[in-house]
Amino acid sequence: MEKGVNPPAGQATAVQRDPVIDLVRFTCLLLVVAAHCMMVSPVRLKDGTVSTGNVLMEQGWFTPVAWALMIVPLFFVLGGVTGLQSWRRLKAHGGTGFDFAHLRLLRLVRPAMALLAVMWGGLWVALLLGVHPQVIQLMTAGAAMPLWFLAAYLTAQLSIPLLARLHQRAPFLTFGALVTLIITVDSLRGALPVLAFANMIFVWCAIQQLGFLMTDGFFENRSRTWLVGAIVSSNLLLGLVTGVAVYPGNMVVNLNPPNLCLLLLGISQAATLQMLQNGIRGIADAPWIRAIIAFAGRRSMTVYLWHLPLLVGMSGLLLLTEVPKPLAGTADWWWARIPIFFAVVTLLVPVVWLFGRLENRPTAASHARGPSRAAVVTAAVVVLVPVADAAFNGLTLALLGGGAACFALAVLLLGRVPTPVLPPPVRESTELRAGRWRTLPEPDLRANLET
Repeated sequence: MEKGVNPPAGQATAVQRDPVIDLVRFTCLLLVVAAHCMMVSPVRLKDGTVSTGNVLMEQGWFTPVAWALMIVPLFFVLGGVTGLQSWRRLKAHGGTGFDFAHLRLLRLVRPAMALLAVMWGGLWVALLLGVHPQVIQLMTAGAAMPLWFLAAYLTAQLSIPLLARLHQRAPFLTFGALVTLIITVDSLRGALPVLAFANMIFVWCAIQQLGFLMTDGFFENRSRTWLVGAIVSSNLLLGLVTGVAVYPGNMVVNLNPPNLCLLLLGISQAATLQMLQNGIRGIADAPWIRAIIAFAGRRSMTVYLWHLPLLVGMSGLLLLTEVPKPLAGTADWWWARIPIFFAVVTLLVPVVWLFGRLENRPTAASHARGPSRAAVVTAAVVVLVPVADAAFNGLTLALLGGGAACFALAVLLLGRVPTPVLPPPVRESTELRAGRWRTLPEPDLRANLET
């Protein structure tokens, strides 16, 4: 084991959910919804078609703001923290990497399946009712952005058992190897543009490794001076590589496919999170904050997947009404973003009530025989193929229906996870009596795999 990282005894620590992690994830989700409300601006033309632009991307001041508020890397840091804890908990009870993949796929695919199915059915009805095909295609594209994140996040999460093993043996060597692969891909993407998409794996897995390091106390063991140095150094290097035009200065442009800039942001954000953790904890420990986060956290994927299609659909319907529509980019338009944001949140309430239960976290019952390894691998392929097609060729109505069918097939292949209770392993029982660590919550609670 390399110095500076101290994994828990037996690699099986699974601490109680950290309210800081939950609050930061929830805040990031609200920022994503708010940002998308400032981007979508459809305009109905005389011929019945719709034109839309990304108002936020057209603002000169947005480039430095995006640098500060590009929080997608932070999602993957947090995913690394909770994912590694979940894997160690499952492994401590005899679970395998296939068990972990089974649970993760179910956790993420079920809510996405509902979204694709409802969108496909609703848009076909709209098409039959005479809505212009161009408008249908525009609304179909509204699902593309949540899906690319789902594909990237799912790929990174499925890699956790392998990367956790490498992390256990050589954490800094593993991280360094991923950084080397990122730089190599970025160096060759000019000659082989399609190669850039390999960083959909390398970049997000490297940022996820930062969450591994955070879980094992690497950032916690660093001094405040070191953390400040990491923040300043990563941003200076980011300024250098964008300043000499090696990479674009707009972080949204750097997002898909991702590149080294996102990793540098991830380092800065991980160090910042560590520095602010005590202050955030004071807020997160408030009872009413805990209550909100406890509910919203269990439905975070539903909120993420549905908010943009709901926003696009609502904006499209508003075009058919006589509601005043200020010109995009004007002061009135910006003020209108506030009610638009709250309208999207309001629409999310019944959607979360209807579909949020699909996010019910399967319990880690590794002793119960689930689907075969072949079924798990097939389900992963069945899910990733239509998502990859959408990433390369764009999302169409036909692909939307095909994706819904593929996701449904994956859910059928994976089945349900039985949850009988077994006594803990002998080793774990011994260490629990010694009071050194605890792998499960209190006896009346289930040990859930978290996102």
